[in-house]
Amino acid sequence: MTGKVYLVGAGPGDAKLITVKGLECIRKSDVLVYDRLASPRLLKCMKPGGEKIYVGKLPDRHTMKQEEINQLLVDLALQGKTVVRLKGGDPTIFGRVGEEAELLRKNGIYYEIVPGITSAISVPAYAGIPVTHRDHASSLSIITGHESPDKLDHSIHWDKVTNATGTLVFLMGVAKIGYISAQLIKHGRPPETPVALVRWGTRADQETLTGTLADIEAKVKAADFQPPAVIVVGDVVLQREQLKWVEAMPLFGKRIVVTRARSQASELVDIIEELGGEPYEFPVIETIMPEGAEKKAKIAAALGALESYDWVFFTSANGVEFFWRHLAELGADVRGLHRAKIAAVGPGTAAALAQRGVIAEELPAKFQAEGLIETFGPRLLPGQNVLLPRGDLARDWLPDKLRELGLQVTDVDTYETVVTGEDDDELLKLLEEGRVHAVTFTSSSTVRNFMHILKRMGLEDPLPLLANVKIACIGPLTEQTALEAGLTPGLLSEEATINSLVQELCRWNAETQLQKSLN
Repeated sequence: MTGKVYLVGAGPGDAKLITVKGLECIRKSDVLVYDRLASPRLLKCMKPGGEKIYVGKLPDRHTMKQEEINQLLVDLALQGKTVVRLKGGDPTIFGRVGEEAELLRKNGIYYEIVPGITSAISVPAYAGIPVTHRDHASSLSIITGHESPDKLDHSIHWDKVTNATGTLVFLMGVAKIGYISAQLIKHGRPPETPVALVRWGTRADQETLTGTLADIEAKVKAADFQPPAVIVVGDVVLQREQLKWVEAMPLFGKRIVVTRARSQASELVDIIEELGGEPYEFPVIETIMPEGAEKKAKIAAALGALESYDWVFFTSANGVEFFWRHLAELGADVRGLHRAKIAAVGPGTAAALAQRGVIAEELPAKFQAEGLIETFGPRLLPGQNVLLPRGDLARDWLPDKLRELGLQVTDVDTYETVVTGEDDDELLKLLEEGRVHAVTFTSSSTVRNFMHILKRMGLEDPLPLLANVKIACIGPLTEQTALEAGLTPGLLSEEATINSLVQELCRWNAETQLQKSLN
């Protein structure tokens, strides 16, 4: 049976600017054919086992020719696969979607064109430039700037285009900015006409350069301003000083790698996005239920004696989640803990308990095992029974200390932490290009697994690629693990919480932006 091809616009770069239908197509696709301008985060939305094919430019080969891409889509569909051709922006605006669709039609293959948000409008908006304005421009032209000067002259009627609309937007024209400016001046645009170039718009790398038709070429050369960028010509550019909004956000300009397990990453990812940063999800750990008869028997025995415990210490939100999973699996009733005091290591763990209707004792001042002993020490009496439902990588310090104080400790691994099986070539590319600004670590295992996966992906020594990346750790134990791995932690949260970690990231970015403005 012949498959189907969806020709999908990915939007300008920010992963959340894809359409709802575009995202649905990605999620059900068997194969994703993409290029440089598609957000790497969108690639992670594919169903497990989906195939990704990059058709953009690589160091060891030129961009795949359009005819080859057209035929690739046909071949994949003829194999019965659901294919998404993911293009930056909108596929109908200089996206050559007509050529792809034509060959699909000739081969009897069903296809759909799914529009996307074009960079011609969205990228200027992210730079504070509305492409129309009641006082400055009531019309808009979108023009290719990618061709050679003689091809531009052949495809563009400069005498008509120059003054046809109030705003002119050129896509892919950075290398030709001098020629474009000269032609516009030659055909009637005043030399003082405002111009803006917005590079990597809607992404963490977004950068805006402004000038006039008379001086913009010199400014581009002086700044070594590289593509990809959108060029905006017209008085609407003057709105930028009043309307620029992205640059004012606390994490603007920062691409931050989130290494937490995918099941836990959403909170940190959402906060980074809300504050104007670009999160890059790279989960390096996965938490799973323990396997094996012996492990399960130990858990069953521990949870079968709930009424015997005087204390239950939860040292992570994962500990809470998996404890309740085991209760459900075993058919045990949490009310068996009616005589036990419930302690949480920190606010995240306490919140996980509260979601399940359990209010923890007062929180320790330090959100780690040592803090539990400092806070509850006088109430921990010899002979009391303590349950510690934890992960398999938890430190021995807490159970050892409790036993030293004379308590009876049942220490049981209710979950296991394993290395994820996913490699990520996109992350390697970003690291090699110096486009990762920070990596967040929320546990010692995220540090160890991150380094392990980078080596597994072929980096014999990952440290040089991370030399200029800010390493952000959620607490002193994680920081110590990072140091032992050869990393140089630059940010340490005051408290072992996500909010405290984000506050450190914001403080760092504010200092970075201030230093940049002074230079």
